[in-house]
Amino acid sequence: MKVSDQLLNRITAGLVAVIIGFSSSIALIYQVVITLGGTPDLVASWILMLGLVMGTTSIGLSYYYKVPVLIAWSTTGAALLISSAQGYNLNEAIGAFMLSALLVFFSGVTGWFEKIMNRIPSELACAMLAGVLVTFGIDVFNFMNDMPLVIGLMVVMYFIGKRFFARFAMLSVLIIGVLLAWQMGHIDTSALHWKMSEFAYIEPAFHLQACISIGLPLYIVTMTSQNLPGIAVLKAHKYKAPISASLNVTGFVNMLSAPFGAYSINLAAITAAICMSDEADKNHDKRYWASIAAGVFYILMALCAATLVGLVASLPQALILALAGIALFGTIANSLQQALSRTEYTEAAIVTFLVTASNLTLLSVGSAFWGIIAGVLTLIITRKD
Repeated sequence: MKVSDQLLNRITAGLVAVIIGFSSSIALIYQVVITLGGTPDLVASWILMLGLVMGTTSIGLSYYYKVPVLIAWSTTGAALLISSAQGYNLNEAIGAFMLSALLVFFSGVTGWFEKIMNRIPSELACAMLAGVLVTFGIDVFNFMNDMPLVIGLMVVMYFIGKRFFARFAMLSVLIIGVLLAWQMGHIDTSALHWKMSEFAYIEPAFHLQACISIGLPLYIVTMTSQNLPGIAVLKAHKYKAPISASLNVTGFVNMLSAPFGAYSINLAAITAAICMSDEADKNHDKRYWASIAAGVFYILMALCAATLVGLVASLPQALILALAGIALFGTIANSLQQALSRTEYTEAAIVTFLVTASNLTLLSVGSAFWGIIAGVLTLIITRKD
């Protein structure tokens, strides 16, 4: 493969990961800010800070460890905040964000989270990953109800690309999807205009009730629904995950940046899987460059946050989610294959997959955590040795 082809694949994977990560949850972050009494300009400030810290930490960790470590904001954390942050002001919420970040940092320093993860069989980690991602694959076909021609041709283009020009398959899908949506009038950019984003510092206020109601649930959700799948992605792709180091870095950086709107950052899972796919680079040991490319795009996104908030809002949500699902077809297949590769883990892996893929939520903790718990319990009960 030519050097130029390798570079283009890495850049494309990083770009697709950032577009999907940014667009899939920007509406949630917008609603969090409004719930706390903020303004649209404050939303742009939060995106500015989040993009900068995600970009710099992704680049730093990926380059240092030569592993595709992608950092993202907590999507489930944003969804949680929409309900749990009601009744509190911005200052109290910032204090709670800092507490959550401190707990993540503590988890890395003590190493307890890494010790637990190292004892979980890779088959269960792969099953959990497949359970997290499978709904994205299913949604590709669900969204054909909304945009049958656009998404249908995106799927066709993906398989044509895999057959004839595998290195550029996802780039082709991205281009044809946007062009078709544009031609069919699904993209409205009439309200777009250039505007620079500005930092907005918010003084933290450490309110006990806010820390308990916002900070602790945010920490639990970030660890179980974000960092846990993020580690599973790395393990499923045969990478030695720098678990404690990643928690140290994200926790510490999060504490410093929280007053500027970085409510929670963590290891990415779904978008990270895109940077670890064969499409990103055929060479397993060089795929970290795709995460570095994503980090660069995060920073560019941050600098253009005010404008991009409007640009992404103009793209059909169905197109963005379908793009995510198509990009993950290969990862879902590989995860299921690895999860079921050893007969002694088959039942535990299936239980892990089914629970994770469900909508189960107990004690405000999502299905990814309960999937691992259910799989481990199944393994303990059914193992004969």
